[in-house]
Amino acid sequence: LRKLSFIRPPLCTCCGLQFTGAGSVNHLCGNCISKDPFFSTARSPGLYDTILLDTIHLFKYSGRILIGELMGRLMAEHRYDSLSIPEFSLIIPVPLHPKKLKERGFNQSLVLGRELSKKFSIPLDFGSLKRRIDTKPQVNLGKSERIKNVKGAFMVKEKARIEGKRVLLVDDVYTTGSTVNECARVLREAKASEVAVLTLARA
Repeated sequence: LRKLSFIRPPLCTCCGLQFTGAGSVNHLCGNCISKDPFFSTARSPGLYDTILLDTIHLFKYSGRILIGELMGRLMAEHRYDSLSIPEFSLIIPVPLHPKKLKERGFNQSLVLGRELSKKFSIPLDFGSLKRRIDTKPQVNLGKSERIKNVKGAFMVKEKARIEGKRVLLVDDVYTTGSTVNECARVLREAKASEVAVLTLARA
């Protein structure tokens, strides 16, 4: 915990990008000004640097589920600028394609979301949002390629469970925001009243 690089203001009021050398007042970043995201707010407790990067890799790729549970509790206990978790009515983890889920054996976003659900007694819905296309990994793609890669990759299976809900979308890492923004788009189309994003780390 002492080694984690926690995210501090000033931030982008929308996507949560941490500014450097930009005064002390939160404001919109250039990306959010030029293209308004489908989510209302995105926040993360820490930067995706050495310590958190190594921790997430142990969790995701070495099957260290306990690490993920501990990180989910960290997410639940952290205080966020302009994001209050108890105000949301539904927690939805970013889904994996069934093929990827079979390979990995678990959905890391679901592990994180489960801890948030337990802490705040908010229903966890891991069945309504589906990944219908097995997209290639985002890690080596540029921003425009990431957007194209996830376009149309998600769908809402049960729209009645989403309509009118304030949804907290949970994932492990926010890099360009392409994946969570596409998820937010289909959730808003399903009549969610709001979609906010909470990730463990922010690149």
